[in-house]
Amino acid sequence: MPAHVPPVADERESLIAYLDQQRDAFASVAFGLTEEQIRVAPTAGTLTIGGLIKHVTTCERGWTERMAAAPGLPTPPEQSLEEQATAWGDDFRVTDGDTLDSLLSALETQGGVTRDVLRRADLGTAVPVPRDAPWFPRDVDAWSVRWVAMHIVEELARHAGHADIVRESIDGATMYELVAGREGWPETAWLKPWRPAAEVR
Repeated sequence: MPAHVPPVADERESLIAYLDQQRDAFASVAFGLTEEQIRVAPTAGTLTIGGLIKHVTTCERGWTERMAAAPGLPTPPEQSLEEQATAWGDDFRVTDGDTLDSLLSALETQGGVTRDVLRRADLGTAVPVPRDAPWFPRDVDAWSVRWVAMHIVEELARHAGHADIVRESIDGATMYELVAGREGWPETAWLKPWRPAAEVR
């Protein structure tokens, strides 16, 4: 995907395009990493590239299910609130069964679901505010589908920024270098596409 969203014709197309761009950032930030490197937490915190990809997929899935069910509620989880609270944060953990390809594939698949929901949804439909976590407002009954879509953009962008910092801490690579390397941009005086260290001479 190019470094910028292409021109858009309307609000719906804009929401879909910006979601696609922010989602694509995770494929770029993970470009060239090994299975070991997606599990490395090189900063003072515990965030990893693999964990961030896994988390944003889970996050987008939950919000998209709410948009699809609106104005009703999505199917409730099988876990109790106590079990959900105990498992909170598990979606940041990369398991032995996870691979970079599987994590990116799950994110891409979820993107297709989200696009389909947004293409069909009435953007003004009320989406009930969840009541299962302390950070949800008590004085708001519902948001709109458009609000939720913008919130997913916010979530993806926030965590893409986290991923940028984690990646740069791993090997010094920055986003434009990675996009250029992934997309095969020509080298210029101000931008050198990222290549594995073994290929740099």
